[in-house]
Parts: sequence; C-alpha cells; structure tokens
Amino acid sequence: MKRLDPLLPIVGVVGLIVVWYLAVWFQVVDPVLLPSPTNTFWAFWKGMNGGALGFDFLKTVQRTTISTLIAAAIAIPLGIFLGSSERLYRSVEFIIDFFRSTPASAMFPLFLVLFGVGDKTKISVAAFGALLVILFNVAYGVMNARKTRLLAAKVMGASRLRVLTDVMLLESLPQTFIGLRNGVSLALVIIVVAEMFIGSTDGLGHRVFEAQQLFEMPDMYAAIFAAGALGYGLNLLFLLVERRFVHWSGK
Repeated sequence: MKRLDPLLPIVGVVGLIVVWYLAVWFQVVDPVLLPSPTNTFWAFWKGMNGGALGFDFLKTVQRTTISTLIAAAIAIPLGIFLGSSERLYRSVEFIIDFFRSTPASAMFPLFLVLFGVGDKTKISVAAFGALLVILFNVAYGVMNARKTRLLAAKVMGASRLRVLTDVMLLESLPQTFIGLRNGVSLALVIIVVAEMFIGSTDGLGHRVFEAQQLFEMPDMYAAIFAAGALGYGLNLLFLLVERRFVHWSGK
C-alpha cells in the first residue's frame, strides 16, 4: 500500500488560515467579532505561557482523563461480558441505545441532583456518556469476533474463560479502540459544555464563556483553539497506541 505524505494535513491548516485572513481583510465579519489569526495566536501563546488559559487547559485535561478512565474501566469488562452472549446483549440493547442516543446535556439536571454543583457532576456525566459509546463498541467487537478463530480455539480444547480472554478480547481490540477514541472525544465535549454552564470557575469551557461575556474575542478564540487542539491530540494519542498494540488488525 502506498503511504501518504505525512505533511498533507498541513495543507488544510494553511488553507484555513488563509481563508481566515481573507475574511478579516475583506471584513466579511465584523472585525470586533472575528480577530485576525495573529491576534488569536498571540492570545493563545500568552495564555498558555503563564496565563489563565494554561491552567484551564490542564483542568480540562484532568477532568477528561478521569472521566474516560472511569468509563473504560467499567465499559470494557462489561462489554466483553455482554458481547460474549448475543442473547444477553440483545436483552439490554434497548437500554444502552436509548441512553446512548440521549443528549448528554439533557442528563445535567439528573446528575446535579445526585452530585451537586462541582467536579463530581462534570466527571460523572462525561463518564456516563463515554461509557455507553465504549460499551457499545466493545460488545459488538466481541460479537463480531471471527468465528473461525473461536472454533479453532474450542477444537484445541480451550476453556470458555481462555476463549473469552485470549480470542474474544484480542479480536475485539480494534473495535474497542474505536470506542475509546469516540468515547474520549465525547467526554471532552461534555466536559467543556459542563464547564460553561455548571458553575465552573476554571476549565476551557469556563474560559470560552467568560471571554465571550467580557467581549475578549481573541481570548475566546484562543480557548476554542485550545479545546480543538486537545481533542485532536487525544484522538491522535489513542490512534498511535492502537497502531502500536493492534498492528495485526485486519490480518
């Protein structure tokens, strides 16, 4: 297979910056509402180097990481257990799909009642949303494990536990990593939204909302850029780990 040029993604970044400069130059949007890329990147640089943005960035990373770890710790073993029996999974499929399809923001009032205003609510609702995505992918990964390998393991006398851990678990890893990548992205989205609206004093969501209220547009766009960079970085991290440990996928 022909390898793609790793520098290709830069083309899109350069194109976006050029369009941004043109929009500012021709005043497609009010200059007060759309600062230049230079002003935005300068605000980002100052904020990340000793400014409030760097602290808020780390708080969002912390909350997203904790919520994703909680979700993965529950969803992966539960997904393997449910996926090992299709009848068992089908019996709870409606509940999983129902809550997976429910917007996480609609769950804020419930979690506020349960945990009050604070980090527990933000982390819990993000973990809940990520858990369902990961669980769904893990279960389907187990159910779609290649029948030939399962049959070969059983013919060689492997116990049900060995089949589950040595065959089903490994066969489900590609789908599991898809779930993890989707889960961490969803957790980040929920955390940022929660930081905007659930009594936060820090975090990227709070930084975006506060800058918007104070009409500090460069700072607002800098915080949005930081959130986007964080999401991209987390997805890339999981992708690199997947390529390192699931290099046999599809073979």
